[in-house]
Amino acid sequence: MPKDKTGIQWLREPEAHDYAAARSYLSLTFDRVRVGRYAQQLARSAVTEFKAKDIFRASGLSLLGISNAHVEKDRRKIAAGTQLSPLLLVRDVGRGRVIIADGYHRLCAVYGYDEDAVIPCKIV
Repeated sequence: MPKDKTGIQWLREPEAHDYAAARSYLSLTFDRVRVGRYAQQLARSAVTEFKAKDIFRASGLSLLGISNAHVEKDRRKIAAGTQLSPLLLVRDVGRGRVIIADGYHRLCAVYGYDEDAVIPCKIV
């Protein structure tokens, strides 16, 4: 994916290990069958884009600061021009929230860089 106007570079598709991480995280909340369904849907869905600030608002999560080692690692990647992997998101209609199945630390790093940055995501 090309560099956006903020200078953050993105891969065209999430990496294989991102799907495994999403499955692991989702298995904390959902049963095995639903996790499998979400994983299949995420793998097949097209990449779309949302602003960092909107993803945060929809998730209801708190922003991790740069003192978090994973966020700092992703901030260094941004500074170095390393491509980041798109986020994997699941709509939790029952709670009216978006679950960040994979990419929370990347989201925090990007938000700290530019809250209006457009982030590629797969969402189901």
